[in-house]
Amino acid sequence: MSAFSAAADRLFLDPNLATDAWYRDGAGGFTQIRVILRRPDEVTGFGAGRVMSDTVLADLRASEAVDPVAGDQILIGDETFLINAEPKRDRARLVWRLELVPA
Repeated sequence: MSAFSAAADRLFLDPNLATDAWYRDGAGGFTQIRVILRRPDEVTGFGAGRVMSDTVLADLRASEAVDPVAGDQILIGDETFLINAEPKRDRARLVWRLELVPA
């Protein structure tokens, strides 16, 4: 285990940063996971105007979900989200970045 991997694991174990969730793959199988959620406002240009919208981003350890794809679900508490776009991994290939939308 590298120092980066150990540091990422510690971040996902911190109850102030990460929360318990469930990952549901396309075949209907459930896996318990931990995610770090972010809900930033996103400003998008639209013609001459700008539109501000809510977004939901989640980081997920690559060791917990080998190959998430758009359309899979993340269940956090009583909220269900769909993975909206193709997930991306960080440079060290330890963490998936997921863009989520309410299901």
